[in-house]
Amino acid sequence: MMTCAVQGSSALDIYDSKKADKALKMLYADKSNEFHELAHATGYPVTNKDWEKIILNFCLDFDDCFKAWSDANTPSDHKKVHKCMTMMRQIAHGKTNMTEVAKLQTIAYRIAEDFKSIYKRMD
Repeated sequence: MMTCAVQGSSALDIYDSKKADKALKMLYADKSNEFHELAHATGYPVTNKDWEKIILNFCLDFDDCFKAWSDANTPSDHKKVHKCMTMMRQIAHGKTNMTEVAKLQTIAYRIAEDFKSIYKRMD
């Protein structure tokens, strides 16, 4: 069973853990291939416990980065910029072209947006 208890600060901390677990299970049932592809691309082993939650956290963080990049009114905090650039490097590492990178960015963005949509509809 997946739980939302992840060491340290987590993007999932703002969500109710039971609802988030249920939303993650529903999302994973539909997007397991995307979770696996992103885990493989970022080098995160799918044999680790709660790896799906780690990937979801990555996606939620990436979604926040996209919002910061695309919103001119968002202040540029040095730590956030560094975190976002580190995530971009992790996604791009070993890729041979921008098409591969853009595909993974889209996967991360879609997982985050779909999770938030599922979570919002739950009661």
